[in-house]
Amino acid sequence: MAGVAGTRALGDLEVFPIGLGAMTLTQVMGYDEKRGIRTVHAALDAGVTLIDTADVYGPAGGYGVNELAVVKALALYPGSTDHVIVSTKGGHLRNPDNTWWIDGRPAHLRSACEDSLRRLGYDALPLYYHHRPDPQIPYAESMGGMRDLYDAGLIQRAGISNADPEQILLAREILGDALVSVQNEFSPRFRSSQPEIDLCAQLGLAFSSWSPLGGMREAKELGSAHGEFHAIAEERGVSPQRVALAWQLMKSPVIIPIPGASRPESVLDSVRSVEFRLSAEEFDRLERSV
Repeated sequence: MAGVAGTRALGDLEVFPIGLGAMTLTQVMGYDEKRGIRTVHAALDAGVTLIDTADVYGPAGGYGVNELAVVKALALYPGSTDHVIVSTKGGHLRNPDNTWWIDGRPAHLRSACEDSLRRLGYDALPLYYHHRPDPQIPYAESMGGMRDLYDAGLIQRAGISNADPEQILLAREILGDALVSVQNEFSPRFRSSQPEIDLCAQLGLAFSSWSPLGGMREAKELGSAHGEFHAIAEERGVSPQRVALAWQLMKSPVIIPIPGASRPESVLDSVRSVEFRLSAEEFDRLERSV
């Protein structure tokens, strides 16, 4: 069990312990642009320094929609954003009919990276993730493509997403110190990424948990595996979402949750998990609720 520090390591960077998963700002058709901007601004006001996006985040059929929404929100922020890190991803594709597929070829990663650079306005992307392993080509080939992006100065840091321990070790072998983060699903509902978390801690990598609140809305109906989060929330007078994020932060100092949000209220509740302290007994209850 780990304590909760004021920042978390992301390679050579120190970031706020909670990031903002930007996908839900635009993922549905007819998204509320103004509310999305207010949500990003609320996150920045509260101290968030990491915003995570991807070229493929919707709505369906549109590439770069989410990246451009993040860029616009940052441009309209009245304060400085020089300290804000925007991470993005490439290698996942999406059809207009909302079906998904994968392209991990180095040529595609190069093209996707250059497109993200143009949209986000960077000379080099602060953190670029390989979005998902491509079963059609060797993983080492995709990692070689990521290494080429780093060596060409197009990205400052590399990350991998949806990777298993064997792939993490291979990525580390090819990317070396350029690899700083692994982004996998992890939540009260989805706990099978514990081996990846442990390996990240061993290698000195950040573990960025996507969908860290998965299943929380349905928790009361899903039984004890989730019900304990609601029980402790009721006992402490906070939201179960805040309990879930505090639990993750206590599990390991390498975990940086990136909960999605489409409303300022959701961001503020997530940020408050950094100051929320679970007792050892509460933490053990949550650990046993599987």
